[in-house]
Amino acid sequence: MYVKRNIGWGLIMRYAWKRLIFFTLYSGAIFCAYHFFKWDFIDIPFQPLSVIGIAVAFYIGFKNSQSYDRFWEGRKIWGGIVNYSRTWAIQVLSFVNMEDKAETKRVQKEMIYRHIAWINALRVQLRQPKSWAIKESRTVERLFDSHGERNPSCNEAFRFVNPIEYEDLKKRVNPATHLIKNQANTITELKKRKAIDGFQEDQLQSVLEEFYNLQGKCERIKNTPFPRQYGYFTWLFTQIFILLLPFGLLDVFEKDIIDVAMGMREWYLFLMIPFSVLISWIFSTMDSIGDNSEDPFEGRINDVPMTALCRTIEIDLRDMLDEENLPESIKPKDYILY
Repeated sequence: MYVKRNIGWGLIMRYAWKRLIFFTLYSGAIFCAYHFFKWDFIDIPFQPLSVIGIAVAFYIGFKNSQSYDRFWEGRKIWGGIVNYSRTWAIQVLSFVNMEDKAETKRVQKEMIYRHIAWINALRVQLRQPKSWAIKESRTVERLFDSHGERNPSCNEAFRFVNPIEYEDLKKRVNPATHLIKNQANTITELKKRKAIDGFQEDQLQSVLEEFYNLQGKCERIKNTPFPRQYGYFTWLFTQIFILLLPFGLLDVFEKDIIDVAMGMREWYLFLMIPFSVLISWIFSTMDSIGDNSEDPFEGRINDVPMTALCRTIEIDLRDMLDEENLPESIKPKDYILY
């Protein structure tokens, strides 16, 4: 998640430099063909092109609105994970009570630490790329790779469970699911040992049920690609508009050139190149904004900051255990909060 109020031009150019070069060369070639080679027949009326532009703008607007809804739903889900994590910790600390105080502390810590392992395991699972995930330019990918937040090696779950449990988790297809299952087994064992009563068992199990619900919602977004009829055709229609745009601008500037002083006419017609580049960049950027919002768990610039949220939960829960030397909050890297 980008946290700086204004997006720096350095980051903008990482995304845009290839397109700007292409738009400049493309519109420049059309200008040269029209002006120097006298291909007067290549200009087209701007009126039908403007209709295409309006239609593309509406289509892009719908796509971006739906893409943002996917991001915001993902953020709300992780807000629920934060809230229920605190509920889980306070219930464990309040309900679990045995005669042996040291054993009580050990079990409470084990259950809370296993939950911290769950959120980290879930984060890593959600960050694994899908075949339909957007592929950025190498310049942008190099920025994300340098931060190292999308790699499975970032999984910190092993720090919060015992070695035997961790070795078992590495064999599982869905480790996060098994961590919740292990929590349920612990609750059942505590009930047998009369460390909790039936009502407390129901309360703890209901929170685990909510964790499964929240995990399932995340997996639904992760495993359901944005409908390609919207994603692909928005891109296709945008490209068609961009490719036709310089021909339409020739018509616009040609009609107005008679009102320009004789010595300035060539320069006036030349302005179709920067205007073509500017309009093309605006439309292509609008299309890219939707692409970068449709998968909110990929660890990219506009995605849900799961690493930071996991650290926030860890700090809160370990503070509830009255631990000292708590970890620091996650800081943005190049103004990107992961």
